[in-house]
Amino acid sequence: MSVDKDTVRRIARLARLAVPEARLEPMAGELNGIFQWVEMLNEVDVEGVPAMTSVVAQKLKWRQDAVTDGGVADALMQNAPEREDTFFVVPKVVE
Repeated sequence: MSVDKDTVRRIARLARLAVPEARLEPMAGELNGIFQWVEMLNEVDVEGVPAMTSVVAQKLKWRQDAVTDGGVADALMQNAPEREDTFFVVPKVVE
């Protein structure tokens, strides 16, 4: 895959990034270098290598699934600046 100056300009616009015109050509070169490196990874033989999520073998820590003392909504709502029943009232942020 090859990236040119127009592609970098389009990607920057889609990502809402302000990229100066003088920076477009060097950025295209940098992105092409990254893509070449990623394509080199395709040449690595990974046959028989198990998938892993970490370089260190770890066991997940589990906690006891225990029922807590729920039902304290009234006590929690005492500190709410504004509330409606057992819900916090917050300013509208999405129109």
